[in-house]
Amino acid sequence: MYQSALFAPTMREVPSDAEAASHRLMLRAGFIRPVASGVYTFLPLGWRVLRNISAIVREELERAGAQEMLMPALQPAELWRTSGRYAAYGPELIRFKDRGDRDFVLGPTHEEVVTALIADEVNSYRQLPMTLYQIQTKFRDERRPRFGLLRGREFLMMDAYSFGENEESLDAAYEDMYEAYERIFARCGLEVRGVEADSGAIGGEGGSHEFMAMADVGEDTIAFCAYCGYSANLEKAEVGRRESERRTDAAKEGAAASPELVHTPDARTIEQLAAALGVAAYETIKTLLLVADGSAIAVAIRGDHEVNEIKLKRLLGVETLEMADAATIASHAAAPAGFLGPIGLDLPLWVDFAVADMAAGITGANQAEYHLRGVVPGRDFSLARVGDLRNAEAGDPCPRCAEGRLDMRKGIEIGHVFKLGTKYSVPLHADFADARERRRRSSWAATASASPA
Repeated sequence: MYQSALFAPTMREVPSDAEAASHRLMLRAGFIRPVASGVYTFLPLGWRVLRNISAIVREELERAGAQEMLMPALQPAELWRTSGRYAAYGPELIRFKDRGDRDFVLGPTHEEVVTALIADEVNSYRQLPMTLYQIQTKFRDERRPRFGLLRGREFLMMDAYSFGENEESLDAAYEDMYEAYERIFARCGLEVRGVEADSGAIGGEGGSHEFMAMADVGEDTIAFCAYCGYSANLEKAEVGRRESERRTDAAKEGAAASPELVHTPDARTIEQLAAALGVAAYETIKTLLLVADGSAIAVAIRGDHEVNEIKLKRLLGVETLEMADAATIASHAAAPAGFLGPIGLDLPLWVDFAVADMAAGITGANQAEYHLRGVVPGRDFSLARVGDLRNAEAGDPCPRCAEGRLDMRKGIEIGHVFKLGTKYSVPLHADFADARERRRRSSWAATASASPA
């Protein structure tokens, strides 16, 4: 084709909401055009690039033994209800009714559809193991689409699903897909780090790794230790504990015999409290009320730290977790937010390790306009439920080695592998006959990349 016939409309000025350099360049060069927020048309040059990347993905997946197929984007909601994800997935799942008043969803992923297929078509261990994959359009109703193609509501994604007889075949499939992803990203010339990750809405109790492309514009934060090589998404990153950094029992015994009540009428935030009392934020303890699967709980965390809701959900084993509203706080505590404290709360109290290690701290008094100074964890409130509940920060001890400290980098998630076990095969009855003609559940791993683009 002659260049003069190429449809590649360029732009001199780009929209003001094009924040990322990649977004601006693709618009200016005539690779993409917006249709709606988070929805784009790929023009000939952009589509050619996407096809070239898709070709690399296909070559490496087929080299790993995967077979390509194509599943529908339109999925009956009943499949999602059967798996338990219809309610749990959240508002990103696009739901609607057809003209017959039947419930459907636009697929953000295809675990239910492919497992239902296997349940119907695979009956014997002789048909296993197998890995199926597709490159297909996905739909997610993102609350805030941004950065062009990095967070959109409609996008092209490769998703692969591996089925096998047992844990050994699950581990083998996971390793095969992990290595295939590494080859794909190497061929694309990307600097990528595989990091431990939370499985999120996909679920599963096994391992999970994200592949992160290092980029300052990335929305994900990666915690890593240069000493031992540990790396994890911030949602998953653990915080190490050093015995030498914990407050000793002797230090706790040196605290005042009882907490001191302090009038702090204008100290509703940690910053205001620290300024009013002339202390550092790390000397304070903030108490938060949350609602976990409909039940209220309290969390005590150091004033300079942030609660990691993903860790807390995993620890509690709940599907939903949200901050309590004013009405819920009023029904469980005698003080408004800003003056809550762990002493005397008639709620399950979870305490972060960093709070448990404090000799003493300043907390809300559960009384409007008052705080307590000299509160000793373990003496003044229970340490029956203690765990790693906060976001890791740069400089924190590495959870894997005795010498390292965590550092942070920004990244873009471009791939994710999961060990799902029997999460979907059990509710969708994907079983098979083994060599002794016994019926067994298929143990399987699913791999999915954010986008081949």
